[in-house]
Amino acid sequence: MELRYVKLPKENTYEFLERLKDWGILYAPVKISEKFYDFREIENVKEVEFHYNRTIMPPKKFFFLPREKMFEFNLSKVEYKEAIEDVEPFVVFGVHACDIFGLKIMDTIYLDELPDKYYKVRREKGIIIGISCVPDEYCFCNLRETDFADDGFDLFLHELPDGWLVRVGTPTGHRIVDKNLRLFEEVTSQDVCNFRDFENKKQQMFKYHEDWADLRYLLELETEHPMWDEQSDICLACGNCNTTCPTCRCFDVQDIPNIDGVTGARVRRWDSCQLVRHGMVAGGHNFRPTKKSRFMNRYMCKNSYVEKLGLSYCVGCGRCSYFCPAEISFVRNLRTILGLEESSCPPRISEEIPKRGFAYGPSVGGGEQ
Repeated sequence: MELRYVKLPKENTYEFLERLKDWGILYAPVKISEKFYDFREIENVKEVEFHYNRTIMPPKKFFFLPREKMFEFNLSKVEYKEAIEDVEPFVVFGVHACDIFGLKIMDTIYLDELPDKYYKVRREKGIIIGISCVPDEYCFCNLRETDFADDGFDLFLHELPDGWLVRVGTPTGHRIVDKNLRLFEEVTSQDVCNFRDFENKKQQMFKYHEDWADLRYLLELETEHPMWDEQSDICLACGNCNTTCPTCRCFDVQDIPNIDGVTGARVRRWDSCQLVRHGMVAGGHNFRPTKKSRFMNRYMCKNSYVEKLGLSYCVGCGRCSYFCPAEISFVRNLRTILGLEESSCPPRISEEIPKRGFAYGPSVGGGEQ
């Protein structure tokens, strides 16, 4: 489908947000403390934050709930009632491009040949409206090729000096614009120039500009690199990196009985590969019994390949580093493996080899087994 472009003047922005409530419950980023932002339900549209770097929780929380009742059961009647019938339409406004890619990655997991009906119904009832952003020192979505979304949104707003250039991405997006035509204008040649200037300046603001194409292979080859021991020892194994990640998808399922011992509910909730119980199976065996093995697993997982999209499972949002209580830098550790950060690697075979990190000598540092 050919994209449609319109302009939303700045003075019409808040009225546009009010009109979005006609399409469902409105969620958008708001400032919740001196430093932090999060997606919350919006009553007063003046509270919406248009300029933010990242929210604490990714927008996946609206589609893959942190804690979700799957169904209620009654053992005496041998029956159950599903909870997905109660999902109301909703709009998520202000989603950054990296988080849109995060949802596209989640779709490859939960909307594949065996769709997850709980996730599917929310994707069908949810409207995504993206918004442009500028990077800070934690952002590296440019290295992950997730800094500009071609699809995965109903509308996407790009900031202009006097408003927003709006890309319309779906039939739902067309209907939203058509029902509010008086709020929009035609895009001018000056708007196109401003749009191009914004995108060019954004690219220059990224901290890192390098090639990570061979990263996932180096991670597999460098399992004995001393970085794993050094950084996993610092890690608190709290799972913060998982709960803030736009693409972490592990969950646990529990049956929670009521006090009568007859009725209850089956609940699923987010799980973390950094917790010791995550690798526990029947018989008491644990596939990842050490903190180091769990730490390494996350790095391997996030940098593995999403075949359907041609991307890694990490979208470069920077949340795992920004919200890590141990101040572990995901980017710095990856750049250490790439040979772009100082490390305790053995000397290279030849001084003529460029500082790129793909020609280490014999591996050192056995570490925790």
